[in-house]
Amino acid sequence: MRIDLLNGSTLAFVGDAVLSLYVRDYLVNKGLTKTKELQEYSVRFVRAQAQAEFVLHLIQNDLLSEEEHRVYLRGRNHKSDTKAKNTDIVTYRHATGFEALIGHLHLHHEQARLDDLFNQMIVFIEKEETVESHT
Repeated sequence: MRIDLLNGSTLAFVGDAVLSLYVRDYLVNKGLTKTKELQEYSVRFVRAQAQAEFVLHLIQNDLLSEEEHRVYLRGRNHKSDTKAKNTDIVTYRHATGFEALIGHLHLHHEQARLDDLFNQMIVFIEKEETVESHT
């Protein structure tokens, strides 16, 4: 299989699953065990708005390589058959681009970079929530 020939939606499909597993592993390892609690906390990471804000943070701070940025754009710009649920189309497209990047890294077995991005995402989202809770 030529990973570089996969369209953005396919990469995002894989990335969504990978990100979901990362989030679940993180929450269980953090000690959460109640299903309702796990679901509530996981939404913080997997919702389109959080993913869009994080990927824009990466871009604005020049934290993606040129190749990673190209993959993100491929996912963001791919015409999708699915529609945004619970968010606007711009946010949805940014999130799709982020998921495409995650899918690309996974399919290329770039585990260290996946771990790095996920750890950055945890810090980013938890910091954002701390700021929001103090306003």
